[in-house]
Amino acid sequence: MSSDSNDTKAQTINVLLVEDHALTRLGLKALLDRTEDLKVIGEAGNGQEAVEKTLNLRPHIILMDVGMPIMDGIEAVKKIKEEKVDVGIIMLTSHDNERDIFASLAAGAGGYCLKDVAPERLYTAIRSVHAGDAWLDAAIAGQVLKQYSPSFIPSTQTQSKDQTEQANQEANAASTAAKEEKYSSLIDPLSPRELEVLALIVEGLSNQEVSDRLFISLATTKTHVRNILNKLAVNDRTQAAVQAMRRGLV
Repeated sequence: MSSDSNDTKAQTINVLLVEDHALTRLGLKALLDRTEDLKVIGEAGNGQEAVEKTLNLRPHIILMDVGMPIMDGIEAVKKIKEEKVDVGIIMLTSHDNERDIFASLAAGAGGYCLKDVAPERLYTAIRSVHAGDAWLDAAIAGQVLKQYSPSFIPSTQTQSKDQTEQANQEANAASTAAKEEKYSSLIDPLSPRELEVLALIVEGLSNQEVSDRLFISLATTKTHVRNILNKLAVNDRTQAAVQAMRRGLV
């Protein structure tokens, strides 16, 4: 009986709610209380409180608002990451502008979720980030991917087939040259296999899913991920994905 109880307790994900509106915190707490594996262990009304309570309570996951008084959520994420605390941070906000999205991910957030998210999706986000995966709201993921999609040159009535093909070839050549230039800026370039793993990280696959996709062991995948983080000089998978897209590596 005692062993079963300990197992259940070990599986509980402790959550810190950081939100300046008391009613919103109350609603989130009630939402998370519906689950067996998620437990709210603390609340904070601003980023400064969030840093202090993170250090004291050591939660597994932080649900962090962006716009707050005294210290905003993005600055709080930076401060928490500077303290080297082993915690997953999910931005839970109504802000969907690109500046906040990329600033949050660059600061070290492992997820970005809008406040109108369905409860089950929020549960999934928390469990995914706790497992070490990145998680983006579908609308947010669309914005992120759009920023790094190769430009498409449409044909027009004034362009001949040859002109359109030449324009596309020039665009592809420019894209390849830009990627090679960004890739060469790495002090220690990634191996072809590491690039494959990085591409799957950007897709949001977990280590086990990467192993299954590439037919390699989980231990080998973890080694590749560790090497990728070291070579890109980042702390986690989310930052690696952001750097990969910024550098045009995938």
